Amino acid sequence: MRALPWHLVNSEHVEAWPAHLLRARGNADARALAQTRWCLRRKHDGRYLATFDGLRLRALVPRLDREPGITDILSSLDGPLERAGCDLDLPLAGLRERLQRLGIDEDYGRRSGLALVAEPVRLEFAGHDRFRRPLWLRAPAARAWLAMRSAAREDGVVLQAISGYRSHDYQLGIFARKLARGLSVERILAVNAAPGYSEHHGGRALDIGTPGEPPAEESFETTPAFAWLRRRAGEFGFRLSYPRGNPHGIVYEPWHWCWHPAGARDGA
Repeated sequence: MRALPWHLVNSEHVEAWPAHLLRARGNADARALAQTRWCLRRKHDGRYLATFDGLRLRALVPRLDREPGITDILSSLDGPLERAGCDLDLPLAGLRERLQRLGIDEDYGRRSGLALVAEPVRLEFAGHDRFRRPLWLRAPAARAWLAMRSAAREDGVVLQAISGYRSHDYQLGIFARKLARGLSVERILAVNAAPGYSEHHGGRALDIGTPGEPPAEESFETTPAFAWLRRRAGEFGFRLSYPRGNPHGIVYEPWHWCWHPAGARDGA
């Protein structure tokens, strides 16, 4: 029997999730997920589109052939990607077109000092977050997170992941919902980063918390967990991305840490 997959395969419109890590949304889903390796999931709304066992594709929605991205994701699953790790990124052309339709151009990046962040083609399972959701990171960031969490536990400190990888579609969905409520793009940008400009898109960033502390609050800086991170996170390649007075104009985020390859310069 083939080993179960523990990685996510990504494409522009569709993600392939290990079926055993997904929650069934009804009896029909439960039966379908129990009999397959992969579930193809639409990125912009999370809809389960089909299952794939390596040979057979079983539709979970009508008119599957009209769904964009099915061919792309099946090509990735049929290639070497499932069998070996890689550090490839998805192209940014499609995202740039969607940002232009929102009226967000490259001036936003120049003003903020933020770069567009490409999504990885493959992400690894790094345990579960505080809310029991699968946590996805690039392979080296996942290894570093698990090692850091273990080291903290040995020192009597509990680190919890609040969130890791988020897709461009996730952020675009926030904008779509707020636009539908009548907010302007300018008002949304005052509180939300433009889609594509978040470190979370790259699979290297984590929001970190600790039990008893609300997620993503400045009060995290008063906890033993934050003190431990300040002392030791660098040993594992993690850096605080948005300290007070950061050049991007982003509010202080003591919970947001990003893994950087060894030897990378600050801000890389």
